[in-house]
Amino acid sequence: MSASPSNTFTEHVGKHPGEPNVMDPALIGDPFAGYGALREQGPVVRGRFMDDSPVWFVTRFEEVREVLRDPRFRNNPVSAAPGAAPEDTPLSRLMDMMGFPEHLRVYLLGSILNNDAPDHTRLRRLVSRAFTARKITDLRPRVTQIADELLARLPEHAEDGVVDLIQHFAYPLPITVICELVGIPEEDRPQWRTWGADLVSLQPDRMSRSFPAMIDHIHELIAARRRALTDDLLSELIRTHDDDGSRLSDVEMVTMVLTVVLAGHETTAHLIGNGTAALLTHPDQLRLLKDDPALLPRAVHELMRWCGPVHMTQLRYAAEDVELAGVRIRTGDAVQLILVSANRDPRHYTDPDRLDLTRHPAGHAENHVGFGHGAHYCLGATLAKQEGEVALGALLRHFPELSLAVAPEALERTPVPGSWRLNALPLRLR
Repeated sequence: MSASPSNTFTEHVGKHPGEPNVMDPALIGDPFAGYGALREQGPVVRGRFMDDSPVWFVTRFEEVREVLRDPRFRNNPVSAAPGAAPEDTPLSRLMDMMGFPEHLRVYLLGSILNNDAPDHTRLRRLVSRAFTARKITDLRPRVTQIADELLARLPEHAEDGVVDLIQHFAYPLPITVICELVGIPEEDRPQWRTWGADLVSLQPDRMSRSFPAMIDHIHELIAARRRALTDDLLSELIRTHDDDGSRLSDVEMVTMVLTVVLAGHETTAHLIGNGTAALLTHPDQLRLLKDDPALLPRAVHELMRWCGPVHMTQLRYAAEDVELAGVRIRTGDAVQLILVSANRDPRHYTDPDRLDLTRHPAGHAENHVGFGHGAHYCLGATLAKQEGEVALGALLRHFPELSLAVAPEALERTPVPGSWRLNALPLRLR
């Protein structure tokens, strides 16, 4: 693993015996076993968030889906409990711990991810036109072209016959696609990758340095694009704002760009990385995919279930007293939905720890919660699935003899809660 999160985030671990903290080394080091044990302890388990505040872990498939579609659980703690002080919430305390400047916090608090209906519905409607199934289908030839170009150049990056797939393919593919869709100039894209890595590092010095730079950069992009509007998402947001500021405020426009670009490349990059590593360590499944490329859509679903990069949702808050699996959750209580344990729940799956690319029936609704569920279902899920299919299919076409260059246990990842992100994926192409 790479450098651990700051002691700022680990100082509370172990303070409350019997209440696991999301920063627990055991949960971060092996979330499959750690949260799996909590799942077998119960569907709703008392625990602690990074700031040491109490939280309910929801660990099983049915209960996770139930909360995700229940409007009584909100993303905004103040809308859930109107008497709550905005500065006394887990997110606000996290921003204190990270040293985020006060005047920039609105760009996190105002995100579509932290809003509930009607604001969430309004914001989602404004941006969803860029992610319709038809638009994503029309985008597929361009995604394929980018993938083929990156893979054609991949051998040029090899050192002693070894190339890092994360650096030279898994990241460049989705960041190129989402930046073209949004309207981020090519010369700015490497900087976005650095900023994204800083924000997930849980290292306050990196986070507090990069976040203001991102916000300033987006303001500059908007000013430049306003002088020469095109047909990208950024131009569409500017037109919406300028036509009627009540539909999209300045802060919401900046926050939307921030959210779409970061979410549109970070998780997809690691779906590609994690998925490739999983296939190379399961030769029987790799052979299935090589023999039948039509299996790719089902394979991406199974990889998202088995080794998806997102292991938990952001906090939800009860807007009223709710009984969940026999546990009374009080108004204002925080709930953490554990996707990694839900996606391996033996009550829902047969042999859930086994990677099985044929597990998900073709053409059926998703049988996992890797992209969430309900009103906050991942806006870019269709694009992420398409990129995963294109990336894995192209990779195996270009390099059918691909193999890991290190032992699986030697692969390093970023040790942060709620995610599985490889720092590098060293491969031999032949």
